Amino acid sequence: MASDLIEAGHEVFETAVVNSEVKTALAKYRGPRNWKSVLQLLLTMSLFAGSWILMWYSLSISYWLTALLALPTAGMAVRLFILQHDCGHGSFFSAAKANHLVGTMLSALTLTPYYCWRRQHAIHHASNGQLDHRGIGDIDTMTVEEYRNASRWRRLAYRLYRNPFVLFGIGPIFHFTVLQRFTYSLPREWKRERRSVHFTNVLVVSVIALLVWLVGPLAFIKVHLPVMVISASLGVWLFYVQHQFDPAHWRRDQDWDYYTAAIEGSSYLDLPWILHWITGYIGYHHVHHLDSRIPNYALARSAQAHPSLNRATRITIWSSLRCVNLKLWDERAGQLISFREARRRYR
Repeated sequence: MASDLIEAGHEVFETAVVNSEVKTALAKYRGPRNWKSVLQLLLTMSLFAGSWILMWYSLSISYWLTALLALPTAGMAVRLFILQHDCGHGSFFSAAKANHLVGTMLSALTLTPYYCWRRQHAIHHASNGQLDHRGIGDIDTMTVEEYRNASRWRRLAYRLYRNPFVLFGIGPIFHFTVLQRFTYSLPREWKRERRSVHFTNVLVVSVIALLVWLVGPLAFIKVHLPVMVISASLGVWLFYVQHQFDPAHWRRDQDWDYYTAAIEGSSYLDLPWILHWITGYIGYHHVHHLDSRIPNYALARSAQAHPSLNRATRITIWSSLRCVNLKLWDERAGQLISFREARRRYR
């Protein structure tokens, strides 16, 4: 018994030392370079506007060409969201006011209320991998036991929610265009976040009205609808595979550790260089969760800062497809499993 306690104490000590080393190693990459952020913002906005205009021009040639051009345009929309994301973490500009201003302005294009999302996302970072604090800023995930004890209608609703057609198809566009326009799900005390939703709605309507006036309602729908659908689905897929994989990491409060949850509960999404750039290197998600003040352009370099960062699960585009079947967290086995596997194990 004494030897077990000594070994456990040694393990805790070793973990604390490693965590301290990782924190120190990553510290040199913290903080934005304002000139880089300005260049990123100008370049991404120019590419988004340019590709959007090309889509509009292509309407007179072929709608197949328009649909093809929707892919890079949606990619730039995703990148704009990443820049807004960095603003929310205070890692885009050194001045808080600049982050808040740019983040709010970008919400007109990303359809995401800046202050509201910022607070929800901060909760996600603070509780990543905590089973006792699910439900805010993450993908709804039930344990096997919760699913088995749920009512028939609750299980049906959960199955529908986790269906790939809903989760990556109609769900994302519904979330970004409809759900984020309302405040009914927000606590009453979140006053600034509620104002953020209303102000974003004004910005979104203003931008839509301007574009409709410039190109016409039909052309606007033909151009912008596929961009919104593709970018929303890509965004949800990115977030999904960063936390819903095997082996993932979920623990109850008493067994939860911030650094372990960040490294083992967040994946490393290994993408081709151009896709890393488009997605703001958010594929280095384990590093981002360890230190959210590291700007997007420093994530790749910081991933080599300490050997323990190699513990993160590497996922490729191909292997990420298998993550779609993961639906329930099995607390006994400590892994995400499919509905079929849950039936096999616990019938």
